[in-house]
Amino acid sequence: MRAVVQRVTHAAVRVGGEVVGRIDRPGLLALVGVTHDDGPEQVELIARKIAELRILAGERSVLDEGAPVLVVSQFTLYADTRKGRRPSWNGAAKGDVAEPLVDAVVARLRERGIEVATGVFGADMAVELVNDGPVTLVLEA
Repeated sequence: MRAVVQRVTHAAVRVGGEVVGRIDRPGLLALVGVTHDDGPEQVELIARKIAELRILAGERSVLDEGAPVLVVSQFTLYADTRKGRRPSWNGAAKGDVAEPLVDAVVARLRERGIEVATGVFGADMAVELVNDGPVTLVLEA
């Protein structure tokens, strides 16, 4: 499992021009990708890292601040671009495997009391954000 986490002042995701998820105050945008051998262990690790990373103002975490997280599924995080000009998507898990794992990350964050907004799995989404810092990290589980 892989996540690209960005510290944001606000962020939103639209599907068909309509906002389906948004955070209106400082927090994190987490783009989450799933590969074939991911499971509950990777879900727990990524959720813990998202919740506990000390990357908000004053080296505080989402848990410390009560800050929100916008989680967006992102299969392209497993693109292989080593050969040619066309990415290979073979590293990304298929939707029937990936969707429940992304949902599980969201559930684990909510179980910790974190406010979580989401995109729509498999939809063509437009993500809007203001990256604060900028701070962008790649997390691996």
